[in-house]
Amino acid sequence: MTETEAALRTLAHNVRTARTRAGLSLDELGRRAKVSKGALVGLEKAQGNPNFATLVRLADTLGVSVSALMEGPTEGRVRVVSSDEVMPLWAGERGGEARLMLTTTGPAPVEVWRWRLEPGEEYPSHPHQAGVIETVSVTSGRMTLVVDGTEHPVAAGQTATFDGDAAHTYRGAGEETCQLIMTVQLPPGQTTG
Repeated sequence: MTETEAALRTLAHNVRTARTRAGLSLDELGRRAKVSKGALVGLEKAQGNPNFATLVRLADTLGVSVSALMEGPTEGRVRVVSSDEVMPLWAGERGGEARLMLTTTGPAPVEVWRWRLEPGEEYPSHPHQAGVIETVSVTSGRMTLVVDGTEHPVAAGQTATFDGDAAHTYRGAGEETCQLIMTVQLPPGQTTG
């Protein structure tokens, strides 16, 4: 079995488990997450290739983290994750990418992401559920963070935070690649597995 097939099987199992736990039919999950029933049936059969936006909508609707949909069971007290071991969940048109490195456990889980944005490249995100807080820390280059239509420049060495329940966009700025670490703090009560 290839790495992609194994990842799809894990995703299928985790979506089915979270949907059952939430007491949602395929029709109801599809309606709430704005995903077709056919796509959900395929997903739960480990078929297809869901995009990043679909995974975020499913996670938000099911009240779990994105990584709860992607990861198998955790082992041990310490996890060390290398970015080259994690498949990108988003790939930009100019070579940028986003990798979900891990999600912490506990009553208010935090997702830790590594992003690379090329100049002019952007990722628009739909608003998340109330209580989600995002933080971006730029380690090199510059970006423009757009929240509710207002642009906020963020340069290397700077960190910005905002409520994720507003429309927001990440955009590479300047003439060099922007590297950043993003965290997504989930509201207490969301599960990671």
